[in-house]
Amino acid sequence: MENYTGFQRVKHVGAMTLAAVLLGGNIILSKVAADDGMTMRVMVAYRWIFATAFLGPIALVVEWNKRPKLTWTVILQAFLSGLLGGSLFSILFYTSVILTSATFATAIYNLIPAMTFVIAILLRFENLSFDKASGKAKVMGTMICIGGAMVLTLYKGLEVHMWPIKIDLLHHSNEATSHKKLPGTFALGIVLAITSCICYSLWIVLLAKVSKNYPCHYSSTALMSLMGSIQSVIFALCFDRESAQWKLGWDRRLFVVVYLGTLGSGIVVILMTWCSQKRGPLFVSVFNPLILLFVALASSLLLDETLYLGSVLGGFLIIMGLYVVLWGKGKDMKASRFILSKEASQKNDLEAPQDQEGQVTGSSATIKQGTPQ
Repeated sequence: MENYTGFQRVKHVGAMTLAAVLLGGNIILSKVAADDGMTMRVMVAYRWIFATAFLGPIALVVEWNKRPKLTWTVILQAFLSGLLGGSLFSILFYTSVILTSATFATAIYNLIPAMTFVIAILLRFENLSFDKASGKAKVMGTMICIGGAMVLTLYKGLEVHMWPIKIDLLHHSNEATSHKKLPGTFALGIVLAITSCICYSLWIVLLAKVSKNYPCHYSSTALMSLMGSIQSVIFALCFDRESAQWKLGWDRRLFVVVYLGTLGSGIVVILMTWCSQKRGPLFVSVFNPLILLFVALASSLLLDETLYLGSVLGGFLIIMGLYVVLWGKGKDMKASRFILSKEASQKNDLEAPQDQEGQVTGSSATIKQGTPQ
């Protein structure tokens, strides 16, 4: 592993902190767009349209003459990526934000690493290895995450007041934000949040196949965004055909969709890719709880959301379980690197005597050729 200077480490931490804040901004602004009368279907469609327009030129420039041939397998995987990690996930997740609360949906979002571990085991992409400390840690972390989700869902508790003054950005005057008062909408929001996490976990498992068949991150992300935009536009047009729903002016709607597509998607992808290349995917995952912290603070200040003790305790348990899962995953990664380095050194040790034997044979032949008869 490379040794980084203090300033380089600060840059890596700063980049991931900024990415977490930008992702938290996606969640906060989705409620602002809904309050302005914009449906989540149209918002998601515009998000992926702007993301494709932003990431497409970057992929063309950065990975020029580096991309492998585009096959039907890659196109199918990009379609599934655009569905699971793009259009379907976004529609389900942002709708759950409207039906529940920004803090609640973000806390459920932190279940993704544990869900990914469970799905990877069910699909036989990963071994349980319960006899090892790493396997026990991942199982224990998953159980803690599930317990945290149950506390978050079933226990409300006392109100937690954090700000002496609140700035409410919502109008609370249209159907998009008032319909969550109807009975059963909170339960539906929970189902949608969990389903969105399952979709995202399936996408993470699929990413291993995508990276192997098409190892150009920016191009594959741009292709995924293109597929997601096509899917989300078709889906939105099935329900929202009025031109007023799609109209963008110099208002909050335009700001939200441009932010979601460029800063909340494009810049975040660049920052996370850079940090993943420098410090590894585990380093990137460690910053997920920062999104929950930012959303909890911002939603209580800007959206007039009430924070309850149950949300705090449930969120804390989910974050604790997340770090236990990541610790186990980190142990597995270290063990894999050790095995690979050991195999490489053994291969070099086996090849060295053969090279020396070849050199000796060549020298003997040269001596024989140079000896007079």
